[in-house]
Amino acid sequence: MANVNHPRAHVWISGRVQGVGYRMSTCQAAETLGVNGWVKNLPDGRVEAVFEGPPELLEEMIRWCHKGPQMAIVQEVKVEYEEPEEIQGFHTSR
Repeated sequence: MANVNHPRAHVWISGRVQGVGYRMSTCQAAETLGVNGWVKNLPDGRVEAVFEGPPELLEEMIRWCHKGPQMAIVQEVKVEYEEPEEIQGFHTSR
């Protein structure tokens, strides 16, 4: 069944977020919640992620992004809401 009522959050996280397990931890958190999407490192030192799912779960993932894994120091989280693309599962890339 399509997730047409489930929004998409496009997120950019800045701070000390590369080399601290941020992508892997994001993937684990998303899989635990059942959120679809992806996460990757950007050349400028930020992490970019897309989450698709029910609004309450997206908000929980965004709250998680503000905290991140233990070694991360999150300085800013920018969020834009978009139309969903029906992503299946969650994956990480470099």
